[in-house]
Amino acid sequence: MSLYPAPRERYESELSLAELCGAGARMAPHWVAPAAPEPAPVSPALINGVVVPDASARLIDATAEYGG
Repeated sequence: MSLYPAPRERYESELSLAELCGAGARMAPHWVAPAAPEPAPVSPALINGVVVPDASARLIDATAEYGG
């Protein structure tokens, strides 16, 4: 009994990285994500049990964006 190999078909899982990136770029406009709701502000009085080492607090306090 002789076996004749069937022609190799290209399967979707064998896409190249460039083809995969191109397919993703073409589909991206179809996948619009809804805007996430902003979290509600939390009162500082409700935040308890957080311990920050003194060295970390001094570092953040010395950073212009956060402290001064």
